[in-house]
Amino acid sequence: MFRHQGKARTFLHNLRLAALLSLVAGIVNITGVLALKTLTTNVTGHFAYFAEEIMRKDYAIAVTFLVFTLCFLLGSFTANTVVEIVLQKRPRLAHVVPIAIEVILLVGVALFFGNTDIYAWHGKTEAFLLLFAMGMQNSLVTKVSQSTVRTTHLTGLFTDLGIELSQLFFYKKTEQQIKLKSNIYLRLSIISFFFAGCVLGGFAYSYLKIKTLLIASFVLIIALFYDYLRLKFFSITRKTH
Repeated sequence: MFRHQGKARTFLHNLRLAALLSLVAGIVNITGVLALKTLTTNVTGHFAYFAEEIMRKDYAIAVTFLVFTLCFLLGSFTANTVVEIVLQKRPRLAHVVPIAIEVILLVGVALFFGNTDIYAWHGKTEAFLLLFAMGMQNSLVTKVSQSTVRTTHLTGLFTDLGIELSQLFFYKKTEQQIKLKSNIYLRLSIISFFFAGCVLGGFAYSYLKIKTLLIASFVLIIALFYDYLRLKFFSITRKTH
């Protein structure tokens, strides 16, 4: 799911990656909205909020929205930098370190922060950390899948889905239809699991509040162990044969 690169990577690898990490993004998304009343998985809306606060001359909160976008950018930069450094020494661990950092951030927010809003300093810090974590996740997923999968926002996915649904009427060759249908299935899977994460997170939030993020952390840990166990299984199988 994480380890396979280049030609060794298959549609099934991308599908597993998309399903698990879009579920995580959905949980973080709804938790951020309910706990902080702001977006914590993407930055598109924050540019609009930034412009709105500039027009209102509320420069302090405008800067906050600008920092939100920079935190997502910094998370993306950090994830790729970590991957490139680890690849040089321990290629098999290249994906583990960014995911581990993301888990630590989500657990930290879940255990040490609470319900607030972005007008309070601890609320700003909470949003900064979640956006940084989601920037890391989106960068890692994009790199691993060779820009095939993105999990933290849906705008581009719906655009691609609309294009590919339209192309079904015009590209009639068998190989073209197979590729289009695979892409459409992948997009729908990401959208579905993101939505499922939002619904699951919304129900869990009623009982767990900000600790709902622990569920997202648990899913990430499952993803890491799944990848590790599959590697061990295939290693043992090769040795046996």
